[in-house]
Amino acid sequence: MYNAKKVINMLIDFHTHCFPDKVSQKAMEKLSFASGGLNPYTDGTVSGLRLLMEKSGVDKSVALNIATNAHQQRAVNDFAAYINSDDVIAFGSVFPYSEDALEELERIKELGLKGIKLHPDYQGFNVDDIKLKPLYKKIGELGLITVFHAGNDYGYAPPYGATPEKMERALDWFTSPVVAAHWGGVGCGEGVLKHLAGKNIYFDTSYAYGTQPKFYFEKILEKHGADRLLFGTDAPWHTADMELRLLKSLDIGEEDFEKITHKNAEKLLKI
Repeated sequence: MYNAKKVINMLIDFHTHCFPDKVSQKAMEKLSFASGGLNPYTDGTVSGLRLLMEKSGVDKSVALNIATNAHQQRAVNDFAAYINSDDVIAFGSVFPYSEDALEELERIKELGLKGIKLHPDYQGFNVDDIKLKPLYKKIGELGLITVFHAGNDYGYAPPYGATPEKMERALDWFTSPVVAAHWGGVGCGEGVLKHLAGKNIYFDTSYAYGTQPKFYFEKILEKHGADRLLFGTDAPWHTADMELRLLKSLDIGEEDFEKITHKNAEKLLKI
């Protein structure tokens, strides 16, 4: 088992969020209230994320932005391009059913962004909707990474748009890397083991600490392996310390621990 007392040489957080300064307070209040009063660990700004990174020993973070309607796309991606840097690697987003989603994907590539975030519940779609095949094909042609919110969402009532069985069907339409957040799905341990573990998909480890029995994380790790796991927190909602506590409680060798905490991300992001 990994010795929790050993120093972590590099830590890349593959799942974080931040907002433009002028809307961060309103966005944080809205999200916290919708999720039952969740307590955030930053103020939602880019500078707040960097402060948390410094405090938590995180070297680089992937900032995941979400366009919740068609009119937001351009502004969201302009913000992502503005904050994109060596330590905050920003992903863009498209609203899947917008008329210009494919063109905006091309612009995301031109802006130098390495991937996109899609959130089925915020954006009102099911990941296995056949109407999304052209979108997924375009993502593949551009070589972009796609991070999906997966599983339950505390701010929404079921049914959810990215359950493990829906994700399994959608995987057939992708030719570029896919990341199912939250160990493949918040609160979906059984489904992840049945439908996703062992397949050609990455899981990030964000927002997992305290959300389901340790048993599921052990079984997912055993079946899926360490090569396709990416350390993540879902900051500002969880911290690196929280998710590291969970990882260090699992039977992970030192080499695999290094893969999860930074080497897999370095390879995927080509850094």
